[in-house]
Amino acid sequence: MALIRLDEPTTHRIPPDTFSLFALGFRPFYLLAAVFSVVAIPIWALIYSGVLVPRMPGIWWHAHEMIFGFAAAVIVGFLFTAGKAWTGLDTPTGTPLAILAAVWIAGRLAMAFGSATVAAIGDVIFLPVCAAIFFAVLLRSKSQRNYFIGGLLCVLSVANLSFHLAQLGLIGVDPLGTLHGALGLIVLLETIIAGRVVPMFTANALRGVRQWRNKTFDYIAIGFTALALGLWVGGAGPAGAVVALIAAVMQFVRTAGWNPWATRVNPLLWVLHVSHLWIPVGLLLLAAAQWGLLPRSAGIHALAIGSTGGLIIGMITRTALGHTGRMLAAGPVETAAYVLVQAAALARVLTVALIPAAATGGVHLAATLWALAFGLYAWRYFPFLMRARVDGKPG
Repeated sequence: MALIRLDEPTTHRIPPDTFSLFALGFRPFYLLAAVFSVVAIPIWALIYSGVLVPRMPGIWWHAHEMIFGFAAAVIVGFLFTAGKAWTGLDTPTGTPLAILAAVWIAGRLAMAFGSATVAAIGDVIFLPVCAAIFFAVLLRSKSQRNYFIGGLLCVLSVANLSFHLAQLGLIGVDPLGTLHGALGLIVLLETIIAGRVVPMFTANALRGVRQWRNKTFDYIAIGFTALALGLWVGGAGPAGAVVALIAAVMQFVRTAGWNPWATRVNPLLWVLHVSHLWIPVGLLLLAAAQWGLLPRSAGIHALAIGSTGGLIIGMITRTALGHTGRMLAAGPVETAAYVLVQAAALARVLTVALIPAAATGGVHLAATLWALAFGLYAWRYFPFLMRARVDGKPG
């Protein structure tokens, strides 16, 4: 029987100052997404004001880059990281991960400086490749529960291709409509994943917290949400508004069942609850828009800034802390970032809905608050994402 010497470690520990940007999917893509959004959102404010003139309609560039640039990077980083935990199989690391990050960067440069054709070629590659990699991991592990999430990533890839074909005039579809469809897919992905993790995070952190959850009700609420978003994208009008209203009520009930009030003293939790509450708010605003009561931009930004931005800032702090071996606790920097994103959502939505004359000011205020929030994230988490886990474990 072999003996282990007491002065020899039984496991290999990675030195804490080791360069680890490509050790796991969340590292490069969270950092790239944060830095990109700090630059892209102020640029959009300048485009909105007429200071800058992009090669394509400004709203197309803005919506596309926040969906297929910013959000897509976070989604891929999250799924590559979570996929490893869900399946026990490796997702891209090292050189393959660095190549994927380079492909994402090339897409952003193509969208900013290339012709319509160059933008299409440079941008459409990233998502299908990532979807194929993620789906291959799910199939090898027979993780059937997560096939649907892999399928949504594939559909998102098709939506991006449709946008480029539409802006090239190759298909008779409104390019902005494809972007609205993509936003709907992301919101659907958010409410599915949040329904799994937010109540679990809450129960784990607040022992004995009371929650109400019903799997059948969840499925119905998600189904109505998917239908409501689909009808809105398809321009169903008043009929779509009724479905959106039903979906909003069900999502309010669902989120209230997770006991958000109990999380008020824990920023790492309340940011997720508050951000998910923007989904029913967004659905209500979309219903009002389909009844002709409000501009559709109010509902769009409730979903895009409040829900998507809020859940992203909440998840990229939480998962980065956990996967770098740190305590799951939000300090002053994280809390400030959470508040800034929520304030950006309020500024954008309220000016559109209640003070149309202040729309330009609302855009600039929201852009400033957003850039500050993700600038804080990039500043705080840059060393965390660049260096090895503090506990010496891989990842």
